[in-house]
Amino acid sequence: MLRSVGQRRAAEEGTDPRAAGLRAAVSRLRRELAAHRVEFADRDVAEEELAALDALALGDTPEVWRLRRSLLLVAGSVGSVSALAGGLAEVREAVELFGPPPGGTLG
Repeated sequence: MLRSVGQRRAAEEGTDPRAAGLRAAVSRLRRELAAHRVEFADRDVAEEELAALDALALGDTPEVWRLRRSLLLVAGSVGSVSALAGGLAEVREAVELFGPPPGGTLG
C-alpha cells in the first residue's frame, strides 16, 4: 500500500495514519469539487459532509458509523458526477480503513 506524505508524517508524529489519509483524501475531493464549475443540486450537501469528515478525522477516534454516514451523503451528492469519481473512491477507501460498518461487513 502506498502511503502519502501526510500519512508518513502522521506516523512519525504519533498520530493515526488512517486519519491523515482520510484528511488527504477529503482535501483532494474538496479541491476537485471546487474546480468543478458545473452546478448540481446537492453540491452544498457534499461540501458540508466533506467538512464533517475532515472534522471527524481531527478527533481522537472517529466513530465508524459517523464516517460512513458522511460518506454515504457525499456519495449520494456527487455520485453521478463522473469527474469526481476518483476523489470519491479515495475517500471511500480511506473511510474503510477505520473498519467495517457496525453490525455488518464490507463488500
